[in-house]
Amino acid sequence: MTTVTKQRLTFAQFLDQCPEEGFYELVNGEVVEVCSTRNHDDVADFILFAFNNELRRLNLNYVVKNKVVLKTIAPENKEQGRKPDISVIDRDVWRSDRAAYAALAQPIQLAVEVTSTNWEDDYIDKLDEYARLGIPEYWIVDYLAIGDRKYLGTPKEPTVFVFSLNVNGKYERTSFKGSEQIISSTFPELMLTAEQILTA
Repeated sequence: MTTVTKQRLTFAQFLDQCPEEGFYELVNGEVVEVCSTRNHDDVADFILFAFNNELRRLNLNYVVKNKVVLKTIAPENKEQGRKPDISVIDRDVWRSDRAAYAALAQPIQLAVEVTSTNWEDDYIDKLDEYARLGIPEYWIVDYLAIGDRKYLGTPKEPTVFVFSLNVNGKYERTSFKGSEQIISSTFPELMLTAEQILTA
């Protein structure tokens, strides 16, 4: 990750000052460029296409995007701007203001993060921020088994984690490996195994 600014920005300032080319997040008041490998993008694209297929097949009232920035709140009321690798959004919410930036302050239905070298952001910071925002379902796709052993076990294995928000506003985690079929409340008929995603 490359830090682009030093000035502490609000979310609104971030939207105004964020470069149009590339992908960026607002982290601790600074604009941070988010870069990914081709392997990372292949995994994210595979999931995005699978979700879009389900939307069309079942005529679900969602849109799937990979460029949306979410306004989240970190501890001490810090505004953050997070860009999930994949966002599943209620179609009516998305179309309510089509002239607006591709940024949302309200919860989306499902966020997916594909891990990279900054895996702690996905497992710790974004997990907390997405729960605070009230996102019902959050996936962490750790195709490199790069996360901590307390998540991945010993030996560390590539894993898809699905977090579901409970009535207390906390995430409950389910892990999927190998030939296990992913269980999603957003896509209850999804026919994907962990292995299909992790080796995309």
